[in-house]
Amino acid sequence: MRRPTKPIHEPADDLAINRISKKSNFVLNIIFLIWALACVLPLLLVVIVSFSSEQSIFQNGYSFIPSEWSLAAYEFFFKLGDQLVRSYGITIFVTVFGTLFSLAITAMFAYVLSRSDYAYNRLFTLLMLFTMLFNGGIVATYMVNTQLLHLGDNVLALVFPMSLNVFYVIVLRTFYKGIPLEIIEAARIDGAGEFRTFFNIVLPLSKPGLATIGMFTTIAYWNDWFLGMLYIVDQKKYPVQTLLWSMQNSLEFMKQSSANALEYAEMAANAPTDSGRMALTVLVVLPILLAYPFFQKYFVKGLTVGGVKG
Repeated sequence: MRRPTKPIHEPADDLAINRISKKSNFVLNIIFLIWALACVLPLLLVVIVSFSSEQSIFQNGYSFIPSEWSLAAYEFFFKLGDQLVRSYGITIFVTVFGTLFSLAITAMFAYVLSRSDYAYNRLFTLLMLFTMLFNGGIVATYMVNTQLLHLGDNVLALVFPMSLNVFYVIVLRTFYKGIPLEIIEAARIDGAGEFRTFFNIVLPLSKPGLATIGMFTTIAYWNDWFLGMLYIVDQKKYPVQTLLWSMQNSLEFMKQSSANALEYAEMAANAPTDSGRMALTVLVVLPILLAYPFFQKYFVKGLTVGGVKG
């Protein structure tokens, strides 16, 4: 009588599996490398062109290795006086205040809608979803903000129209529904009110979600130029993105920012065009690039939250 033999695992099979795994990893690494280069190389080209001379760009076009380096574009913009600094200040204020204000109302609204014991839960959810499908249009929005809220030529007009995003409310509401109801009930038994429960218990638990939405909101406020073009009349109140739009379309803004006509004539004669656009783009993009690493840790957590249930 033969004894039952255990199946012998062929070493060659392991080697074959390892070979397939290594090949797959190699292919994936190549794909991700190409994707990363496709994202980084255009930005690198913008930086290099901003340090290129106009003559070099005119003769050779955009190049990663310009024939002549120059700081003329940056020197030109620093001659605009305090307008660039003022626009930076307005953009920073709008971005910081707008992000905090948007997170506050988004988090509170989402938390209320996540509570099944709220009497008007369905009504407000329906109204919220209705705005995703229909809106009054830009004319109605402009009339409400300028005539009803009196936000015309006001810096707050750059904040309030973008302060509530329905998609972010839905994301946070889904996040809040994942918080165990027993925690909220325990806080209520201990005598905590709704506001104390929200600020002391719910908000600390929702840091990853808030940080993720905060990053997207920050980028949206920083990159917005349309609201400045639509509501701001006084050029001294331009945010930096609207300043970029204005300078790309016309040199008239530089004329009004100059001290006198003679200075403008000299500036217009030596005004860098292609390198100037790239230099101003670098000045606009650099701060938000520096801010991204602070959100990255929470951003990864925010993407994976709810993906694994323990």
